[in-house]
Amino acid sequence: MSDVNSTPPPYSAPDNYSQQPSAAGVNPGKTLGIVALILAIFLNIVGTIVGIVALVQSKKAGFKNGPALAAIIVGAVLFVVILIIIIVTVVFVGGAATELLELCQGVPSGETVIFQGTEVACP
Repeated sequence: MSDVNSTPPPYSAPDNYSQQPSAAGVNPGKTLGIVALILAIFLNIVGTIVGIVALVQSKKAGFKNGPALAAIIVGAVLFVVILIIIIVTVVFVGGAATELLELCQGVPSGETVIFQGTEVACP
């Protein structure tokens, strides 16, 4: 016979199987942050993007990620520096080409002129 007034056994909440707890002290984006920092030096845009991904992974897990943040900064700064160098080079080469064409104007094709201390054949 069962006792009607007895209390049911203690109820425990079901386990949450949707998330696996990370091991204490393990930063999931740290290795990716280091890879991003190396990539940021050589492939600026790729390193910056990978650094952002690593930083997001670490923040979701509740960690800080110095290498990922450094990769974002280094990648962005180097990209801007390289972009400035390219623009200055294009402007300089374009100016020199314009100056050479003006110098060769009126000179028959194949004749040489002195341009910035160098003998150059006109087109």
